[in-house]
Amino acid sequence: MRIEKLTFDHKELLYERLKKIDTPVSEYSFANLYLFRKNHDYEVVFDEEIFIRGKTYDGSTYLMPAFDVRNADVAYLKGMMKNADFFFPVSEEWLSVFTNGEFAYFYNENDTDYLYTVEKMCTFKGNKLHKKKNLLNQFMSLYEHDAYPLIETRMEDAYAILEQWQEDMGESREETDYYPCQEALKLYDDLIICGGIYYVNKEPGGFIIGEEMNDETFALHFAKGKKKFKGLYQYMYNTFANILPKNYQWMNFEQDLGKMELRIAKSSYVPDMMVKKYRVKCK
Repeated sequence: MRIEKLTFDHKELLYERLKKIDTPVSEYSFANLYLFRKNHDYEVVFDEEIFIRGKTYDGSTYLMPAFDVRNADVAYLKGMMKNADFFFPVSEEWLSVFTNGEFAYFYNENDTDYLYTVEKMCTFKGNKLHKKKNLLNQFMSLYEHDAYPLIETRMEDAYAILEQWQEDMGESREETDYYPCQEALKLYDDLIICGGIYYVNKEPGGFIIGEEMNDETFALHFAKGKKKFKGLYQYMYNTFANILPKNYQWMNFEQDLGKMELRIAKSSYVPDMMVKKYRVKCK
């Protein structure tokens, strides 16, 4: 077994490998792993298979298989579990591998990804999203608004938005995802991510950055907007959903990390699916 600190040099090893797993789970992305490598102290574990070893926000050590565990030998997986507290994140589809009575599995609600249909975000249709629809309509009537692809010539505007967003948050940069988002802007093309940038009355107002998780799911890694523009986030989500290629059926807003403000915000859009990420260990 060989263990290396996760660096950008591992992109060639991991990018396509993770894409082939075909899961909506937000951790299965090289960009996500790299940008949050310091938060989770990520390492690459080289054995018969490739694993990522990291630390959860609640202080446990885990192994993340960089392959579909349904194609692996169960005895081998059991042996590898000795190198961490548990396997994580394990999708519900993978639990069928761990049903011989030797394993226990559980999940932390804070880790669960929020998924919404693209159609829902395109329309905000229905009584439960009536307030979102109203906010969108108010925004569009109050402000002059423009949406563009986030490309190199608009990066300075995105940096300015990020700085204002951080100031609006009223927290230290270490308490938010400021640094990972800043690095995402810096390495935007290298990480093979994409997004949109939004202007309000000609002023840079907000941006979205994400990437494809599988053929049906697009994950939003970052959504940043200036607090002073009421309805801006509804406008960004709606506008972005409407320009996504038709093959995408789902938008993954990722987890809330147990932060109540995030939980309330993400729940208010009424998720169509909550993707649980299980922790699996030997009994």
